[in-house]
Amino acid sequence: MLYSMNLKFSQDIETLLHHLILHPLTLREILCQTSERGFCLTISLLVLPFLFPMPPGFSSILGGGCLLLSLQMALGRRSPWLPKQVATFQFPKSLTKHLLKNLKKVTKWLEKFCRPRFFQVANHPFVWRGNGLCMAWLAILLMLPIPFTNPIPTIGILVLAVATLETDGLLICVGYVLTAMNTLFFGFLGYLAWSTPQLLPQIFQ
Repeated sequence: MLYSMNLKFSQDIETLLHHLILHPLTLREILCQTSERGFCLTISLLVLPFLFPMPPGFSSILGGGCLLLSLQMALGRRSPWLPKQVATFQFPKSLTKHLLKNLKKVTKWLEKFCRPRFFQVANHPFVWRGNGLCMAWLAILLMLPIPFTNPIPTIGILVLAVATLETDGLLICVGYVLTAMNTLFFGFLGYLAWSTPQLLPQIFQ
C-alpha cells in the first residue's frame, strides 16, 4: 500500500502525483493501491484540475469518474468500481506536473482549518453516504456546460473529500453549507436562463 493513514491529505496527493510522473498508473491501479482511502483521494485528484486552466479533452473523463465514485459512496460501497473507459485513464505527465505546480496553493489553506474534531459528526454511520451524495450532486453541477463556473462546485467537493479523509466533522458541516450554496447559485442561474435567457450570455462574456 502506498500510504499510511496518518499522512495528511496534501502529502498523500503530492506523493501520488510524484509517483505518477515516474510511473504512470491507471485510475484502477490508484484505487487498488490506496484502499478505502482511495475514494476521496482519487475524487480529489480528479477535481483538482478544474481549479486551473485545463487542457481540452479531459473534463468528461475526470468529471465522470468523480461522479461515479461519489455515487458509489452515496450507495454505501467501500470498494470502488469504474467502467473500463474511466478505469484505464492515465494522467498525462504534462497534466500531472501542472497539478503538482499548483497543489500547495490549494491544500495549504485547507490544512490550516482542517483537523480531526467533531467525531460524533465525522464518524456518524450516515456521513459516508451523505458526503458521497453531496459530492455526486456537486459533480453534476461541475459538469454543466456553463463557462467559468467549474471552480465553484470543485471547492465544495474538495472540502468534503478532505474533511472525510481527515475525520473533520466541522469541515464536513462546512461542506454541506457549500453544497447548499452551490445549489442556490446554480438554481438562480437556471431561473435566469428560464426567465431572461438573453441575459446569461451577457453575464458570461
